[in-house]
Amino acid sequence: MTLGLPLGAAIALGALLLYMAASLRIVTEYERGVMFFFGRFIGVKLPGLRLVFPPFFRMVKVDLRTIVADVPPQDVITKDNVSANVNAVIYFRVVHPDKAVLQVNDYLYATSQLAQTTLRSVLGSVELDELLSQRDKINDKLQEMIDQQTDPWGIKVSSVEVKHVELPEEMKRVMARQAEAERERRAKIIAAEGEFQASAKLAEAAGVLSSQPGSLQLRYLQTLVEVAAANNSTTIFPVPLEMMDALKRFAGPADPTS
Repeated sequence: MTLGLPLGAAIALGALLLYMAASLRIVTEYERGVMFFFGRFIGVKLPGLRLVFPPFFRMVKVDLRTIVADVPPQDVITKDNVSANVNAVIYFRVVHPDKAVLQVNDYLYATSQLAQTTLRSVLGSVELDELLSQRDKINDKLQEMIDQQTDPWGIKVSSVEVKHVELPEEMKRVMARQAEAERERRAKIIAAEGEFQASAKLAEAAGVLSSQPGSLQLRYLQTLVEVAAANNSTTIFPVPLEMMDALKRFAGPADPTS
């Protein structure tokens, strides 16, 4: 009996030490521990060494770092009835660990599913041109809608980015033809604007030349010099009308008897 008591006490002490060691929990700086006592929420533990005595107490660790989750490709139909395959990425983090544990079963899975349904809903309400040209506006709308729905779960959605939009091959060819037609239209408009500006300058130059009778002849001579310098061929020399009138006056009236 005298030997049994110390042995029993040693066993009890060893069991107590093992129980205390098994009750130790370390909460890192980027985590928070949600504590339960007999299934009842009692508080949130800060980082450090914590004692959690099972089975009376239970602690659920929640990561507070920003989580980056891919939204799988979704088949959507835009407002103008164009089918597209779109995927995205969502950035979110837990700001209230107690709500993330108490209000939703699995906040990671729930946020991912919510992002998928919201992506299909939002892209179904916009046209294809808006989806391709106003990506920032759509991203802001997605972020606002998802963040509003995850707020009761203690989750803050910081950003949603549409990564890739895959269109059918037929639509790609149609868009290529549309872009080519748009470039041709712009080229014709630029050429027409150039012709209009050139005609305005020519009209202005004609007004200046008409104000001085001799200036037109000087322009003829300058043109002849430029043509002769560029081409070694026959050059037609224009005779001014004033010279023809002077020759007629010098010759006098024609003799009717001749």
